[in-house]
Amino acid sequence: MSGSWRREDDVRRMLETPHPQVPAELAARAAERGARLLRLRRVLRRLWLLTAAAAVVAFTVWAVVAQPWQVPPAETTPPLDGW
Repeated sequence: MSGSWRREDDVRRMLETPHPQVPAELAARAAERGARLLRLRRVLRRLWLLTAAAAVVAFTVWAVVAQPWQVPPAETTPPLDGW
């Protein structure tokens, strides 16, 4: 007898035994927990989007004020040769 047949027999034997009683409030508790998880995910998603939007706004304000695309003015003047 191979291992898979033995496992199938064990599963069949377990399924033939009487099933335990399920608590009456189990479905209500599961639905409440699911709703709580959905609310938590929704809040976390909104918080993430708010943080991303704030980062975009902060970057835009920095870019407008600092103007990093412009070449900074020279610190020293070039030497004057040929006068």
